[in-house]
Amino acid sequence: MRLQSCSSPSNVDEVKKIGDWILKDGNEDDGKQNDGETSIEIPDDVLIDYFQGRAILAPTNECVESVNDHLMSLIPGEEKVYLSSDSMCRDEQKMEDNSEIYSTEFLNTIRCSGLRSHALKFKVGAPVILIRNIDQARGLCNGTRFQIIRTGIHVLSCKILSGKNIGDMVFILRMTLIPSNSGLSIKFQRRQFPLIVSFAMTINKSQGQTLSHVGLYLPRHVFSHDQLYVALSSVTSRGGIKIFIKSDSGELTNVTRNVVYKEVLHRI
Repeated sequence: MRLQSCSSPSNVDEVKKIGDWILKDGNEDDGKQNDGETSIEIPDDVLIDYFQGRAILAPTNECVESVNDHLMSLIPGEEKVYLSSDSMCRDEQKMEDNSEIYSTEFLNTIRCSGLRSHALKFKVGAPVILIRNIDQARGLCNGTRFQIIRTGIHVLSCKILSGKNIGDMVFILRMTLIPSNSGLSIKFQRRQFPLIVSFAMTINKSQGQTLSHVGLYLPRHVFSHDQLYVALSSVTSRGGIKIFIKSDSGELTNVTRNVVYKEVLHRI
């Protein structure tokens, strides 16, 4: 469907060819070769619409963070750091032992799923992605992509890059976030912007998004069912995808593992 939305009579054969290749990937019926490289050039002036249909996809959060940190350093302009306000939930504060053991400084160091870091670094022009549902009617949902237009003291001005409200300007404030599973015996809360930098995002986070240019970064193999298929099917044309793969020994290669559990498809 994504391929056909951008097709024309002149490229029907090409669309059919890449469509068949992606379907074979989903069924694990095809050995896949790739061009072994991925390339993203960031314009000096960071054009407002440049990141609208572009992203790098990677299998793990660790890979994503390393790419985001590197690309953030390439963007010109001043980097602004936003620190969170961390505290124990009200019920936990009543216990004196907890206040002594779990100091604010200790809470600042906690990193867990669904919670942003204590210190977030943003630049004007950087793409970011929302991790909480705020206003569904305005398209402010978990997974919505923005581009930062202005970094204020207490608010970020952003332009929507995905969904039905592309181009709208919105203001993002800090929210109080409570992790569902922090690994601690207490509940704590963190007041921070519900955003993460999204030059790169995990393959799972990209599900449902349509992109014109995708760089698939695989320093390690995908590890769950049909992750590779999800990444490849996010792009609207064969020319819009570049793949960079490293082998287990750290050398560049043009072969990767495709994880497909065919038993889950037997009754479909």
